[in-house]
Amino acid sequence: MNALLDYFQGVYIINLPSRTDRKREMQAQLTKIGLSLDHPQIEFFSAIRPDEAGEFPNIGTRGCFLSHLGVLKDAQRRGLKTILILEDDLDFSPDYLERIPGILDSLAQSGWGVFYGGHQLFAPIDTMYNAELAIVPPGDAVQTAHFIGFQQPIITLLIDYLERILSRPGGDPEGGPMHVDGAYSWFRRQHPDVLTLLAVTELGHQRSSRTDIHELRWYDRWVGFRKLSETARKLKHWLNK
Repeated sequence: MNALLDYFQGVYIINLPSRTDRKREMQAQLTKIGLSLDHPQIEFFSAIRPDEAGEFPNIGTRGCFLSHLGVLKDAQRRGLKTILILEDDLDFSPDYLERIPGILDSLAQSGWGVFYGGHQLFAPIDTMYNAELAIVPPGDAVQTAHFIGFQQPIITLLIDYLERILSRPGGDPEGGPMHVDGAYSWFRRQHPDVLTLLAVTELGHQRSSRTDIHELRWYDRWVGFRKLSETARKLKHWLNK
């Protein structure tokens, strides 16, 4: 049994049904670490693509936010105590299999609430929990949410928090519609008792891929250039392995 599934009761992979390219790439990533979609603890979660942005910066940002919220609600409905959320542009690090058992053992002993397996930081790491994990102060923002874990009771608290964000207008000082990684950082800042840990270094990073959140660049909007850009990304990904 893979160590990841010994610890996390559910592993969700957020994927737009139209992005079959990313689904294939994620299936390859799972195979790389000895996992399969045949396992009942692993599932692709159909990402939400709303018709309009509403109070969010754009449609993709709103869809990503709603998709994460949908995962949290599904986990609560199923009574899952520990979950991992992966986005479909994730590549596991080359040393993932070597490091994950020790990291999960440390998590099991720590009383954590939020775990970042992948991340971009705005401030340098000051406090190490141990050789593999760092403690993120409540006031320090963490960018990206492509590899993030939660456990109860944080899952329930987050559902309520994200729904309150949805009920506010954009720019509300209490926290209005925003990117979901920003919402997670706002939540942590307002709940300083929640222990946040992150893997040092990342267990997985975001691969280069056509975005579903931000406005497309010109070479991703034009079909002919899109194919060339996707080929270039795959070549870059292969060279960086």
